[in-house]
Amino acid sequence: MSRLKLFSLDAGADFAGRVAAALGEPLAAHEERDFVDGEHKLRPLDDVEGADVYLVQSLYGAEHGRVDERLVRVLFFIGALRDAGAARVTAVIPYLCYARKDRRTKLHDPLSSRYLASLFESLGTDAVVTLDVHNQAAFENAFRCRTLHLPAQPLFVDFAAEQLAGDERPLVVASPDVGGVKRAEAFRTALGERLQRDIGRAFVEKYRSGDQLSGGVLVGEVRGASVLIVDDLIAGGGTLSRATAAIRDGGASRIIALASHGQFCGNALADIQRLPLDAVAVTNSLPQAAGAGKLRVVDCAPLIAEAIRRLHDSGPATQLSV
Repeated sequence: MSRLKLFSLDAGADFAGRVAAALGEPLAAHEERDFVDGEHKLRPLDDVEGADVYLVQSLYGAEHGRVDERLVRVLFFIGALRDAGAARVTAVIPYLCYARKDRRTKLHDPLSSRYLASLFESLGTDAVVTLDVHNQAAFENAFRCRTLHLPAQPLFVDFAAEQLAGDERPLVVASPDVGGVKRAEAFRTALGERLQRDIGRAFVEKYRSGDQLSGGVLVGEVRGASVLIVDDLIAGGGTLSRATAAIRDGGASRIIALASHGQFCGNALADIQRLPLDAVAVTNSLPQAAGAGKLRVVDCAPLIAEAIRRLHDSGPATQLSV
């Protein structure tokens, strides 16, 4: 393939810099200008004609930038890269917005994940890479261009093995809801192979209606055990709070929470600090506060860099999705 060019917009430069360092490639230069009427202009300053271009940018809402604004900036920049002659443009989006709305649960519900895919494809995106979307099958089916789904599971297996060193208590992997059982089971299997130990399974009943959560019945035996709660996302923290309470009431001795993405909306992080958890581990797919109590940040930049390296070298990238 032609020469590699790695870009990030200003909002994601810190994480993209870690990816660039792991990849051994510099971040290419670009310009962002904001106008007084709220419009903006983005353009590459490095020559990208004939290049294999990767744009690293998580899409999320935060205090200093709404998710829709970040999305429009990414789309416009992809269009600018195409117009500047890039041979291939890959959107590397560790956290992909609107991925949770992937099916209709009520009359006339939108399929936002499919509409998002259409936007990327309409601007000429050749491939989309992301980390642990809510529903992998829905993500892959929404896009007609190439997709690469990277699981954070290997990163958390390493983290859990380190945290559990010398822990002789029974081990249990729990899902905070029925929908995440498959994800938790895959993690349980991988961790069991790593530790060469039998690991139990459990899940917590949960029902959602709008923003209201109910349920909380624990299914599985956790008494006297070290329990790992596995999820893809912590947003408001309600699901984790209910699961932690149920597992503690079930007699667990130690609880650690693992989630691929830490959104921590509103007061979620402060509320989670008060839960009876030894630690809460998330990746840095989203910006995280340094030294925030029980929070532990697992670096996913080397995984992202390896995916870019393999895509640029024409494989084997798909092996990373297993």
